[in-house]
Amino acid sequence: MAATIALVDDDRNILTSLSIALQSEGFVTRLYSDGEAALKALIENPPDIAVCDIKMPRMDGLELLRRLREKSALPVIFLTSKTDELDEALGLALGADDYIAKPFSQRLLIARIRAILRRVELSKPQAADDESAGEPLVRGSLEMDPARHKVTWKGKNVTLTVTEFLILESLAQRPGVVKSRNQLMDAAYHDDVYVDDRTIDSHIKRLRRKFRQADPDFDGIETLYGAGYKFAES
Repeated sequence: MAATIALVDDDRNILTSLSIALQSEGFVTRLYSDGEAALKALIENPPDIAVCDIKMPRMDGLELLRRLREKSALPVIFLTSKTDELDEALGLALGADDYIAKPFSQRLLIARIRAILRRVELSKPQAADDESAGEPLVRGSLEMDPARHKVTWKGKNVTLTVTEFLILESLAQRPGVVKSRNQLMDAAYHDDVYVDDRTIDSHIKRLRRKFRQADPDFDGIETLYGAGYKFAES
């Protein structure tokens, strides 16, 4: 069955254009122009995933997610402004699964939706017989649980977006092996979504910052100038 995507945004132009793009990819869409109406619908008739703007009148996306998380683990992607790192941090702390900064590529959003839906599918009980679905990845102080999208470093939780998780997973699968930016792009972005080298560099910077919040001495991701990045097991 086609996955159902709830779109929550007070900008009706964005709702319409996203809905058309998602429907053309085979998804079913439900549209909500304010957080209050969306919250009731997301709880009573949950879709497979929700894409929510943060800046909305009456009830913003952060409040919507806070109240949603009291009753539901529904996957949520936030749409944020490029400069709003505080919103990003709050959203992830509240339990958002990913965020995308406006203006954004519709193809990129669709790729993120598919990545999250794959994670949800792998976490279901019927995936238990698939060896690749539920096997945690342990590399020294790092533990990654792909089925639950959980990461710890020295026992401390580190909250990552889907894209950050996929990049780290690609590096950690082969410690010491240098991965080029192109290889990391292939791991993190699907469906021929184009991103430039600086996008990967930005994700690496955010990964390091998040791990250093858990461990100020974190040096697990090394840069090989002109070549790429590698994970140093410790």
